[in-house]
Order: sequence, then C-alpha cells, then structure tokens
Amino acid sequence: MFRVPPLIRPLLLLSVLGSGTALAANEDLDELRSSDSNEWQQVKNDRYHQIKTWSKREDGKRIRSFKIEATMDTTLEAIARATFDFDNYPRWYFKMKQSRVLKQVSPTEVYFYQVFSAPPGLPDRDVVVHLVIDPYNTRRGNLRLNISAAPDYMPPQPGLVRMPGFNMTTTYTPLPEGKWKLDAEGYIDPGGTAPTWATNYVQRNAPYQVLLGLQRVSSSEEYTQSKKPMLFKYRD
Repeated sequence: MFRVPPLIRPLLLLSVLGSGTALAANEDLDELRSSDSNEWQQVKNDRYHQIKTWSKREDGKRIRSFKIEATMDTTLEAIARATFDFDNYPRWYFKMKQSRVLKQVSPTEVYFYQVFSAPPGLPDRDVVVHLVIDPYNTRRGNLRLNISAAPDYMPPQPGLVRMPGFNMTTTYTPLPEGKWKLDAEGYIDPGGTAPTWATNYVQRNAPYQVLLGLQRVSSSEEYTQSKKPMLFKYRD
C-alpha cells in the first residue's frame, strides 16, 4: 500500500475537497496510485445529487482528464445567469479566490481572469479563460460552452503561477419535467511544480465540488427570480 510521506500529509489534507475523513482521502489516493488505465474510471456516483464523475489518464499528459454528468433541476436561464456571473464565482467555485471579466468580445465570447488558492508552501495559480458560447436552439438541441486557456493573453502576475491548461466543453440538454442534463469533459493543468499524484487527486475531486456549487446557486432565487438584463446570449 502506498504511504503518504509525513511532510506531504498536511498538503494533501488541505488541498482535497470532497473527502469527509483522512481515511477516505488515503483510500482514494491508493486507488489513484494503483490505476494506470487510459480508460474512463468512475470516481463518484452521487445518486442523491445526481452527479457522476470520471477520470482517465491521457497519453502524453501528466494530469488526468475528467468527465461529468449531472442533472440540473432548474431553468436554463438560471443556469446561464449563474454561469455568466463571473464576479461571484468565488462564492461557490472550488478554491477560487478571485474572478473578473477582462474583455467581452461579443454576447457569445468573453475573456475572464481567475485566481485559485494553492496548498501551503505553493504559490497560488491564475488563469485567463476564453469562453465561446454556442447558444441553445432546437436544431442543435443544447447550449454548448467552449472553454480554453489563454495563458499569453495578459502578462504573468507577481507571485502567481499561470495555469497553461484550462480546457473544457460543457453542454446542457433538456430533460423531461423542465430539468437539464449537463455533460462536461475537460483537462486542467495547474502548471508549476507540485506532486503529480496530489494534483491528480484534486483533479478527480474538484469537478464534483464545482457541480455541487453550481447546482446550489443556479437553483437559488438570486438567479431563478432575477430580472437583470442578460449580457451574454444563451438561447437563439
């Protein structure tokens, strides 16, 4: 069985979300270290919240990719309002300290900037994200969000490590009873130096925590009852 070195244990415990106990963290870590498959491996199946996540090892990449399926029991408008409210991401997004729009190119394209807290002893990470929106229409049948990192969009910031990879595609497809199915797949590379196994462990747990947060805020009255003008186009 893999043993976590004593000096690494505090980092692991502070950097992991979604594990209720140190025992659960070590069990997940053992599974991660022993699995070298490049097939999708299910990580979580939360039937109560209707969230499933997977991870897999990609050839030529040091970090695992992730995949998510979830049911959103809210309206597409509320999901869009929560998703495009970039300034409020730190309220619910995994380890996020700061989020702001850099440039809105059009109602379907935007660059925004985010800062994530890192475990003690490591510098915080920042990323410039380029989002392109394919609005929902009946012909395509879904809302599609295309996300990619734009590391050279702005100069490096003092004391921060720029994330070279932040790529994800998310689609929302209608379900019966007014619900929406979320499908997401992506790859995030935090850059810099950190134990690969620790980074992969967080990568496997972060998507689940992000979806819990998005489900919660997109179902809140702040977004379901909002009458504010929409700055971004989510539906044709």
